[in-house]
Amino acid sequence: MKNYPKLSHEHVKKYCDIENLNFITTAEVEAVKGIIGQKKGESAMEFGLQIHHRSYNIYISGYKGTGRTTYTQEIVKKIAKTKDVPNDWCYVYSFEGNGKALALNLPAGMGKEFQKDMEELIQDLLIQVPQVFNSEDYDRRKNEIIRQYQEYKNKLLQDLSEFAHKKQFAVKSTSTGFIFIPLRDGEEMSDEAIKQLNEEDGKKLQEQLEEIQDKALDMVLKIKKFEGFAKKKLLQLEMKVGLFIVKPLIHDLVKKYTTCERVTEYLGKVEKDLIENIYQFINDEDEDQHLADKKEDPGFVKKYQVNLLVNNEETQGAPVVMEFNPTLNRLTGKIEYENVNGVLRTDFLHIKPGAIHLANGGYLILEAKQLLTNPYAWETLKRILHTREITVENMGSQLGIVDVASLKLEPIPIDLKIILIGSGSLYHLLCHYDEDFQKYFKVLVDFDYEMQRSIEHEKQMAAFVSSYVKSEGMKDFDTKGIARLIEYSSRLTGNQKKLSTRFNKLIEIIIEADQWAKLENSRIVTGNHVDKAIHEKWNRLNKYQSRVEEMFETEKILIDIEGKKIGVINGLSVINVGDYTFGKPSVITVTCGMGKEGIINIEREANMSGDIYDKGIMILTGFLIQNFAQDMNLSISARICFEQSYGGVDGDSASSAELYALLSSISGIPIKQYIAVTGSVNQRGYIQPVGGVTEKVEGFYRLCKKRGFTKNQGVIIPYQNIENLMLCDEVVESIKKGDFHVYAIKHVNEGIEIMTDEAIEIVYKEVRKKLTHYKETIDKE
Repeated sequence: MKNYPKLSHEHVKKYCDIENLNFITTAEVEAVKGIIGQKKGESAMEFGLQIHHRSYNIYISGYKGTGRTTYTQEIVKKIAKTKDVPNDWCYVYSFEGNGKALALNLPAGMGKEFQKDMEELIQDLLIQVPQVFNSEDYDRRKNEIIRQYQEYKNKLLQDLSEFAHKKQFAVKSTSTGFIFIPLRDGEEMSDEAIKQLNEEDGKKLQEQLEEIQDKALDMVLKIKKFEGFAKKKLLQLEMKVGLFIVKPLIHDLVKKYTTCERVTEYLGKVEKDLIENIYQFINDEDEDQHLADKKEDPGFVKKYQVNLLVNNEETQGAPVVMEFNPTLNRLTGKIEYENVNGVLRTDFLHIKPGAIHLANGGYLILEAKQLLTNPYAWETLKRILHTREITVENMGSQLGIVDVASLKLEPIPIDLKIILIGSGSLYHLLCHYDEDFQKYFKVLVDFDYEMQRSIEHEKQMAAFVSSYVKSEGMKDFDTKGIARLIEYSSRLTGNQKKLSTRFNKLIEIIIEADQWAKLENSRIVTGNHVDKAIHEKWNRLNKYQSRVEEMFETEKILIDIEGKKIGVINGLSVINVGDYTFGKPSVITVTCGMGKEGIINIEREANMSGDIYDKGIMILTGFLIQNFAQDMNLSISARICFEQSYGGVDGDSASSAELYALLSSISGIPIKQYIAVTGSVNQRGYIQPVGGVTEKVEGFYRLCKKRGFTKNQGVIIPYQNIENLMLCDEVVESIKKGDFHVYAIKHVNEGIEIMTDEAIEIVYKEVRKKLTHYKETIDKE
């Protein structure tokens, strides 16, 4: 048998060379600028931000903790500062009387001025109008019109009275009109006297009464006509005076906002409405009381007020809005209601802006998952992107429920770039199931969760730590502390040649190492503090690992790590519990006999295995056919089982171990129990890499440590997984001392020889001999 080499302690962990860092503490390191290890993502982001097209919105994909959100905010704010400040937007009352609110745009900062100017306009009118209408000049002109009307009316009444006297009738005026009473010798006739008149006198009296009534009717019509004329003159007087007051005030505003065409149009309508309704400002009572009453009466002046929806007065460049809870109302705004005597009412002053209003002309950053989980938010956003305009969307209208008040809002045109932040899986789901997604989000910025472990990136990692501890007021790290963080970062990726870009995981260690340094009154954070932070974190999370190891120790889980057995092997699996991952050795047993059932997976029969595990079992049959059934039928009945497995099993990382146990069972050659195995195998016998190799090795190491080292214990891993080893220092030291061993192989033949101490030819000869015996026996039957 060949003497297969073992991995040295230098192969199982890549330490950071502190000489490459060139500093004593991070106080000497310049803070990092931008994001680390995301060149591809940075290029895509810059490209997407440069394109000004409504379809080129951006989706940022990546794991949480990679710095994608912080980076997005920083670069977008940087770009936004170079852009023009967008307009202010206001909602004002529409004087068309259709319950519509008009949207007006003004240059940034002028919206607030316009709102204030309109308030001052009303306040000026509330003061000036009563003063003018209560002046002597106005009273004189008003009284002149009233006097003319009264004189004309009195003359008509006098003419009627004289006409009635000529006809021997007296005229009396009542609240309901005129009463005509016949006269005899200058005295009013009683009803009894009227009844005693003969027919001729009665007829004559009736004719005279009709003449008087005709005259009275004609008089009333003339009075009404002249009354209308007088009212018209009074109204003209009011409008003339109102025009005298309003025109200069409005003219000053029009002159100020002459560059805003829609505002000047609106001011023209305000002028017309003020003049037509100038009487609203008139009160003959005490002037101060009148002004106070009007100020307290929003129903009177509110239609002249301005709802400043978007105020960009203090905005520098284009706005950048980050909405963490993108509900429908928070995106598109809302219309608030007030309870008036049990009835809900609203108006244009109750319109509140949403994130899209505030980000208009700039950038809106949203969490994709939150956006999709809020009802109607995603569909509404797509509709806004399509129509390029926005109005306030109430949930009731989305559900087909009639709004409480019929307030129609003029849409506001939008021009903004939307940036969604989400996971890669969510991006692919949207691409697959939403045909509109790729129409509007054509730029993918894909943030990787790892980067190459180069000297440059190690220095950038130190710069990141430097910037973080400075911003948070923490202690500086020395070179050994940074080196330990870099090694921990590589462990997170499970690759000696990579560093993790999930900086939130590193920040946890930075914070905790800083705390341990404080507890020890250390001036700086050292490598020991980082190590303690890492191991204490593991200790807080390893409850289930401790339970499993306790069951190994009390032999509630049966496993041997000494001697040799036929058809029994120690495989390695990985268990993930929340934020913690650990390796667990598992006993795999194989039994064989004559038959034609082939290899049966007991887990599959019990519905406890996953598809990938079942595939691995089927590959074993392919291996046997390839190597032992080229000139004869394969006659075997085998059972493979993960012993004491109650939670199901998946993955193909145990397929090589199962193959060793299967060959051992068939050949009758025992295999070592003190060497655990991980690795996938294909039908040709080549070993394939697997995940979690570091945790698997450490899991079997801890079991051997508890049982006692025998100097021959170890683990077989795929050759391709060497670079994935980032073992803890304790295991590295044990390998260095020769207490524990790691073998890396490329083909199953190498593993068979290590596990049996027999040449591969001998093992295969025994396997073929047994399979031939099975076939001949079955054929005889």
